[in-house]
Amino acid sequence: MLPRSFYIAAIVLLFCALVLSILSSISLPTFPALDFVRISYSNTPRSKDFLSQLRFGIWGLCEYDGTGKRSCQFTGHGYGILLRDFNQETTAFIGPSWTRGLAIHPVATAVTGIAFGFACSKHEHGPFITAVSSAVAAFLMTLAFIVDIALYAFVKEQLDKLPHPGTTTPSSAFWMTFVSLILVIAAGGSVFYARRKDVGSEYPTFSSGTGGFLSRFRKN
Repeated sequence: MLPRSFYIAAIVLLFCALVLSILSSISLPTFPALDFVRISYSNTPRSKDFLSQLRFGIWGLCEYDGTGKRSCQFTGHGYGILLRDFNQETTAFIGPSWTRGLAIHPVATAVTGIAFGFACSKHEHGPFITAVSSAVAAFLMTLAFIVDIALYAFVKEQLDKLPHPGTTTPSSAFWMTFVSLILVIAAGGSVFYARRKDVGSEYPTFSSGTGGFLSRFRKN
């Protein structure tokens, strides 16, 4: 019963991780609220000529002007953007190489989906494949999270070069990736523990009712 409860826990954990990973992989511009890095400018004049917020996603970015109007661009992965200060004099450039790595998120999502599928299946080697694919998914999500951190750090570094830099913060998809990583690691650990329990239960045990090895030498 104990291994079964761990398998069920792994299915639940993988399902939650998969949902979060799918949402973060879609990100903006489909879901404008799901971005990885966000730049916010305080005290922005209420004018369409000024930028109040900039959001980075996998497949594009969204800009918000001083009036709150949103403008999203579906650029595909690997896009660049030129940042300017209010006076339009000083610039900072975020190159495509810093956003291209975000494409690893859908790959990690696909592997997580494979792990979840085998966790739910009755395949003979389902638990083993689930454990292996969970480990691969955790590795890919770790790489994805490192890419997210690198993008955040570089955007902040470039923005700080401007006279009025604004504020750079990790956003919703950034933290969803982190939570997905924790869930996948926990799921993989649950499956691994359950498999060890299953394998351990297959070994024969000595029963005291048989009398043991010396019982054969006893007199009747």
